[in-house]
Amino acid sequence: MIILGEMQRIVGFFLIKALLRMIDLIISLIAFQGTAIMVSLPTNYSIDQAHLNWDEQTYDFVKIDSNQMAILIGVDLDQAPGIYNVPIEILIDSHPHIGELVLEVKKWDFPTTELTVEPKYVQLSSENQARANLEANEIRALYARSSSQSNWRESFIIPLEGIDQGSNFGHRRVFNNEPRAPHSGADLAASTGTPILASNGGRVILAKDLFFSGNAVFIDHGAGIFTTYLHLSAIYTKEGDVVEKGQVIGNVGATGRVTGPHLHWGARIKNTRVDPFTLVSR
Repeated sequence: MIILGEMQRIVGFFLIKALLRMIDLIISLIAFQGTAIMVSLPTNYSIDQAHLNWDEQTYDFVKIDSNQMAILIGVDLDQAPGIYNVPIEILIDSHPHIGELVLEVKKWDFPTTELTVEPKYVQLSSENQARANLEANEIRALYARSSSQSNWRESFIIPLEGIDQGSNFGHRRVFNNEPRAPHSGADLAASTGTPILASNGGRVILAKDLFFSGNAVFIDHGAGIFTTYLHLSAIYTKEGDVVEKGQVIGNVGATGRVTGPHLHWGARIKNTRVDPFTLVSR
C-alpha cells in the first residue's frame, strides 16, 4: 500500500485560508492537482455577497460564522498545470468590486497501479454495460443538483476511527492489463463490518448498490461539496436522509469492483475530483 503521507504534508502547506487584500483585490495561491483550497474574505468590510468563476463553474462565498465568509474550490486531479487568472466579483456596501485569484496549479506525479479483478468488471456484458451507463448518468445528474445551502461550517473528519491516512488517490489504474480511469478517491484499509462515519453534515442523495462501486452512499454537503463511500457491506441510511457529522452510515465491505475489503472515500467539489484528506487538512 502506498501511503499519502508525503502528499498530505505538501497539500497541508497550500491549504491556507487566503486573505483577500482589499487594496488591489488580488489573491495568489499555489496548489497541486487533486487538492481543495479554501479562500476567506476579510472580516473588516461589510461584504454583501461574493462569488468567483473557476473551471466553468460559479462558486458563491458562504457565511462560515458571523464574522467570516469563505469558499472551497477544487483543483481536479487532471487539471492542466499552469497559471490561471480567476475572476472574483464582490459586493461591498452595495458597491461592486472586481478582483482576481491568481492560481498556480502544480503537477503531481500519480503512480500507475495494476490490479486483478473479476473479468465481468473489465469485459462487460451488454446488460452490465447498460447498467453501468445508466448509473453513470444518474450520478452526473446528482452532482449537477447540489444544494446551495452549506453544511460544512464544521471541519470534515476521516470516516473511519483510528485511520489517519489513505492510499491510491489519483493512481492511473490498469485492471486485468486494461487501462481505466484514474482512481478518484482514497482507499482506507479496514476489515469488513468496520463502522463508517459521515465525514460532515449533509443530505444523502444516493444510497444503493452500484455495478462498479457496490453498496454506495453519496452525501451532498452543500455549496457544491460531495463525499462518497463505496464498497460497503451494509448501508444504514437512505436517499433524502439528513445526516450529522460522525453519524454511522454503513459498514466497510468488499462489494463491487474490488480486490478486498476496504472503504473507498471520495470527495468532489462541483466538477473537480479532489483528495478527500485535503478537506480534513483545511
